[in-house]
Amino acid sequence: MTYVVALPCVDIKDRACIEECPVDCIYEGDRMLYIHPDECVDCGACEPVCPVEAIHYEDDLPEQWAGFTAANAEFFTELGSPGSAAKTERMPDPEFVARLPATELKG
Repeated sequence: MTYVVALPCVDIKDRACIEECPVDCIYEGDRMLYIHPDECVDCGACEPVCPVEAIHYEDDLPEQWAGFTAANAEFFTELGSPGSAAKTERMPDPEFVARLPATELKG
């Protein structure tokens, strides 16, 4: 099990979770962030700092966002396990995320 980033992160990418992650396992896609399922140590440090509540433990992910579990896994299919998000450039999002309508920023 791992944590999954879901819809509220799309087009927001606040990055507070990246700063809080002790193992540097949160990677950046074009439109959202992704947590590496094999590198994550399930500490949960990322979840409470997310200002849009986009991070959920996989078993607690709301059903309407179930597609994000597969999108998260797909993101790492080509990337593999580099061992450090800081050493990795932004990657393209999986098709599931790339096809989502643009998120309107509030403010």
